[in-house]
Amino acid sequence: MLFLVATPIGNLGDISARALEILRDVDLIAAEDTRHSSNLLRHFQIQKPLVSYHEHNEARRTAELIASLEAGKKIALITDAGLPSISDPGNRLLEACIERGLPYSVIPGASAVLTALVGSGFSTERFCFCGFLPVKSGQRERELLEASLRSETTLFFESPHRLLKTLEAATRLLPERFLCVARELTKQFEEYRRGTPADLLTHYTATPARGEIVLLVAGRTAKESKVLAREARKRERHTSKYNKGPREERDADEA
Repeated sequence: MLFLVATPIGNLGDISARALEILRDVDLIAAEDTRHSSNLLRHFQIQKPLVSYHEHNEARRTAELIASLEAGKKIALITDAGLPSISDPGNRLLEACIERGLPYSVIPGASAVLTALVGSGFSTERFCFCGFLPVKSGQRERELLEASLRSETTLFFESPHRLLKTLEAATRLLPERFLCVARELTKQFEEYRRGTPADLLTHYTATPARGEIVLLVAGRTAKESKVLAREARKRERHTSKYNKGPREERDADEA
């Protein structure tokens, strides 16, 4: 049986009793980074065979793990932090289990996405998680523009090395929208900093960000939605008039 086990996103105390029970019971643990996971297992005095499972060996390792699962082995899959398959390896192996009818279970736990969403103070009624922001500037700007059009909160993972470029783009593209940088979640220097893109750019230019980052974009306000709807209606009327033939225009004017 396969177990997808959530691990702490920072504070080791956040691991669940059930997760520890599973990790102590399985025959094998597949980990995104065996060096990182060895520290976690050592802390909880867990000694189990450990194999790597990451984006560079997923295809080969999936076949090996499926063979072990079909032989009746119990395997736990863990990543460096959080729940496997959320912007981390895991989905390929789970799909293979589903295709073959092999049993699996998800062991929930810490989540950077949900922790950041709640801590941001933005609306939690609806949200859109979009994974890591693209490295290329054009694609990154498209993602930010799409986020600006949503009524729900949008969340991205972002690297501290690219945060300033992202905030520069946001300052141009959505200058009035509130953002939140959620950083070092559950750790000693945990931070939730909210403000306009320009405010955040000024702060992080003076104080460079470190650690894991979740960037949140607040959903558009009711006022912004009305403005967008009004602009859409104007465009629709203009397009409709432009597409009419001469006779249609004359009939419309006479009407």
